[in-house]
Amino acid sequence: IVEATAVTPEGRISPQDLGLWNDEQRDALAPMVAFMQSQGAKAGIQLAHAGRKASTYRTFEPDHSGTVPVADGGWETVGPSALAYPELAVPKALDRTGIEELIAAFQTSARRAVQAGFDFIEIHGAHGYLLHEFLSPLSNTRDDDHGGSLENRARFLLQVVDAIRNEIPSDMPLLVRLSAVDWIDDGLTIDDTVQVVQWLSEHGVDLIDVSSGSNLPAKIPAGPGYQVKFAETIRERTGVPTAAVGLITQPFQAEHILATEQADVVLVGRESLRNADFPIHAAQVLRHKTPPTPIQYHRAYR
Repeated sequence: IVEATAVTPEGRISPQDLGLWNDEQRDALAPMVAFMQSQGAKAGIQLAHAGRKASTYRTFEPDHSGTVPVADGGWETVGPSALAYPELAVPKALDRTGIEELIAAFQTSARRAVQAGFDFIEIHGAHGYLLHEFLSPLSNTRDDDHGGSLENRARFLLQVVDAIRNEIPSDMPLLVRLSAVDWIDDGLTIDDTVQVVQWLSEHGVDLIDVSSGSNLPAKIPAGPGYQVKFAETIRERTGVPTAAVGLITQPFQAEHILATEQADVVLVGRESLRNADFPIHAAQVLRHKTPPTPIQYHRAYR
């Protein structure tokens, strides 16, 4: 799955982030998609808008942090309400026109993703970015039909889902990444997320990528597979397929999650960054009959 890809320039997390708001970006991504598919892989892309957490310095820039000033290439951020993430700029609260424009932006980015040849699309509705900001009462204090009740707070996400589902082929898988809980009192709960997932399924979502947190700083008991329980709960209570994520770093750990039906898919992030050959390593550890080793490196895998 290609990283969080902004649907507008203002939706980028940092000024250097990937986007898919014009045809030039589509055409640049297409050869990469074709190469992945030529190697037997399925290619997906995660469409996103960073909301009030946009226009920030990259985390590995030691001399800078927080919001990038407009004079240095940053921009005014937006959110459901004029509530800032700690140490970031106060966002502009979106009006109805702004919401409608962003729904259209998600739709046109999805169209370009299809044109680029991607096999599936994931909508980023987690980690304190715009769609999560609308879902959570911690960041959404609106008093219109996009705020207040859970149904209202989920409206924007469902509108984005509808726009994309109507744009892409009917048999193209559509995923949504959610933060199952906010890990903060009065924030999103697992019961809230179960209800949201039921609505998402009714609107044509095929799988939920289950993460957690990051809408506000919180004490999170992170450890190996610490979010798997949320994927399992959602799967059991809704019947919707789920993906487990978060500190899943060992082949037997990932296999156990699948074998015990805690989730339908395991997504491996940080371990893939540490070891680009993790799929080969996992195949060997799990004694896969034909590990997919690159021919030119065959001696390393004897």
